[in-house]
Amino acid sequence: MVDELLAVVATVGSAGALYLVAAARVVKQYERGVVLRLGRLRGSVRSPGFTMIIPIVDRLHKVNMQIVTMPVPAQEGITRDNVTVRVDAVVYFKVVDAASALIKVEDYKFAVSQMAQTSLRSIIGKSELDDLLSNREKLNQGLELMIDSPAVGWGVQVDRVEIKDVSLPETMKRSMARQAEADRERRARVINADAELQASKKLAEAAQQMADTPSALQLRLLQTIVAVAAEKNSTLVLPFPVELLRFLETHTPDHHSAARPAGSTSAVPEIDDS
Repeated sequence: MVDELLAVVATVGSAGALYLVAAARVVKQYERGVVLRLGRLRGSVRSPGFTMIIPIVDRLHKVNMQIVTMPVPAQEGITRDNVTVRVDAVVYFKVVDAASALIKVEDYKFAVSQMAQTSLRSIIGKSELDDLLSNREKLNQGLELMIDSPAVGWGVQVDRVEIKDVSLPETMKRSMARQAEADRERRARVINADAELQASKKLAEAAQQMADTPSALQLRLLQTIVAVAAEKNSTLVLPFPVELLRFLETHTPDHHSAARPAGSTSAVPEIDDS
């Protein structure tokens, strides 16, 4: 009798242990558990930690709640200004309602991927090339709104969408390079012309100043001679202007009179003004 009782207890204990092993489940911190009992949604979503289900009757589905980084394959399209481009992007999204993500859509990751590709092609067709190259922030917001609108019903929230790269045909790249080069050349010519204008104004002022003060012209000539003579690799032919002789004759009469002996003539040649 005792042996039979021990056998029954052992059997019940073994059955209980097997039941616990079959019913015990662990939901990780970044997951949520959705229980389907005989195919129907049962109760609320199971929170992280240890939980129990009814074996065979219940089925526990774990849904990852982490942010998913999904690259969008490059999509080729024609912009509004008739330029063929290839654009790829990346989508950041997460599940906010585990039950809806499991029940309302067969594969929420695949659904978000297809929606992202379709929305990206639509954005390419509605935008111009300049917008794709320089106004990406606005396009990212529009693309995020297009993807997030249907994803809300799937229990998915789109956090961010970024356009990564815009590939242009080689012919378009060369055309844009020629355009940029022509624009830089135009600006260089405008800058040179403006510099010439400013220089001409300064030269006109300098000429006016030298016309009022003839000695300034002579000093400028001497400065030019000093600058040229510093090279020491060329022969300098210097014309001797008559104005310099007049300048010397006008400003050094006392010196020549003191240095000249009696009865001698002046060392400075006389200049015939006629």
